[in-house]
Amino acid sequence: MEAKENGNQPGRAIEGPTNPMVTPLLNDLYQFTMAYAYWKAGKQNERSVFDLYFRKNPFGGEYTVFAGLDECIKFLASFKLTNQEIDYVRDSLPGSEEAFCDYLRGLDCSDVEVYAIPEGSVVFPKVPLMRVEGPVGVVQLLETPFLNLVNFASLVATNAARHRFVAGKSKSLLEFGARRAQGPDGAISASKYCYLGGFDATSNVAAGKLFGIPLRGTHSHAFVSSFMSTDEIVDKVLQSADGETTCDDFVSLVQTWLTKIQYSPSLRGFFSETNQSELAAFISYALAFPKAFLALVDTYDVIKSGIPNFCAVALALNDLGYKALGIRLDSGDLAYLSTEARNFFCAVERELKVPGFGKMVVTASNDLNEETIDALNKQGHEVDAFGIGTYLVTCYAQAALGCVFKLVEINTQPRIKLSEDVTKVSIPCKKRSYRLYGKEGYPLVDIMTGENEPPPKVGERLLCRHPFNESKRAYVVPQRVEELLKCYWRGNADGAREILPPLKEIRDRCIKQLENMRPDHMRRLNPTPYKVSVSAKLYDFIHFLWLNEAPVGELQ
Repeated sequence: MEAKENGNQPGRAIEGPTNPMVTPLLNDLYQFTMAYAYWKAGKQNERSVFDLYFRKNPFGGEYTVFAGLDECIKFLASFKLTNQEIDYVRDSLPGSEEAFCDYLRGLDCSDVEVYAIPEGSVVFPKVPLMRVEGPVGVVQLLETPFLNLVNFASLVATNAARHRFVAGKSKSLLEFGARRAQGPDGAISASKYCYLGGFDATSNVAAGKLFGIPLRGTHSHAFVSSFMSTDEIVDKVLQSADGETTCDDFVSLVQTWLTKIQYSPSLRGFFSETNQSELAAFISYALAFPKAFLALVDTYDVIKSGIPNFCAVALALNDLGYKALGIRLDSGDLAYLSTEARNFFCAVERELKVPGFGKMVVTASNDLNEETIDALNKQGHEVDAFGIGTYLVTCYAQAALGCVFKLVEINTQPRIKLSEDVTKVSIPCKKRSYRLYGKEGYPLVDIMTGENEPPPKVGERLLCRHPFNESKRAYVVPQRVEELLKCYWRGNADGAREILPPLKEIRDRCIKQLENMRPDHMRRLNPTPYKVSVSAKLYDFIHFLWLNEAPVGELQ
């Protein structure tokens, strides 16, 4: 699908979605049945306003990271049904008129406008993440694709942010989930949005190419166990890092260092004989990647073989001007093993006079999640980087975010969706949303107002009301006011729009926003709920419309 320009932005073309399967047919059937019924009733061009929002923060927390906006805008830019797609829709709607196909052929998003909170923002329930305005026939066809593009993206970005929070700023977080993700798109999306949520790198090569995410990886147990002995190593030559000298027998150099380690006073008795097939694998990997040597040390025995073998290879590399990166632990007691590894590295540094050797990077993997990282922190450990896969990319702790797409206005008439479950009652009319900040610089409350209400002012006291609970209300005197919704798509309308930033900028925004949240909203256990409110005028209107639309019962 061809890229389109938007909103009087000459030369600023927007590409289509990353996944070519994101087309107008990525839709629920009822979107097309409704589109046909709108068209049949002559309502297809009525101006509608829909809000996309969620009702509850995921993972038992009190915040969410908004993600997926850029893919939604890319979808809008390429929205056009092909003749083949229209034929399929017609065949799926028995009895539909041929003139409806002509209507579908003319559909695009030139009359649609999208206002959204910037991607990477910290967001909260009920506040619209996106406000979509346009002819109801076409906007209805955006519902399922938008929900599909936002739900998982926001969920996995939030999951990544929670892992970053528990790991701390100083640790590297590596996404290792491609093999456990729900299919190719699940893997690609997870890599992208884990990076957005604060991870540092991915093992997913395709995601690295698509999005410019740094790549990280070492080798598997299969590589280690594929070697039998050092006799298999044919090419033993390694040139020094500066290119001025050459080691003709790197294997012998490694074995010399292994003997030195074995008989060093402070390391004597730590191990006797190491696994020689593992040593052969480490040497071969170092010969292939002398500038990026990081070894998986738990194939046989971490303490008695893996760490000594790694150290011997690292010391040999050091002789030639290279610096090994470190080790990876993929099983066992990670707190104990990482501590023992660090002690060994420090002993080598002291005993063999190798500056910086004690600072080797220790990477841990092995089905890690928030709870295991938190437990490691409480035990004490020496892990520098965490490689996290299954629990991260599958969002094992919660299957879905639960975003919804609700009509709030049609032909300038506010609409409301009622329910016996008050959490499912929608907030009607086209709204503006603001974040109010307190004296300490933290966000205090998000407030929604009617579109034509005057905005909150700095230093001016404002009554904030819970949308549905009349007893929950508070005055706020904001020290800073931030309007949340910005225009990202104007169709053919005049006026500027926000430019989609690169992924790195979105990630930076996410990290900055998370750092600016009050700590009690962020904690894992019993976090303080963040307040979401409406203006007094909007509160009154919600309840007026509620009473007006709800049928009155009669007692017999």
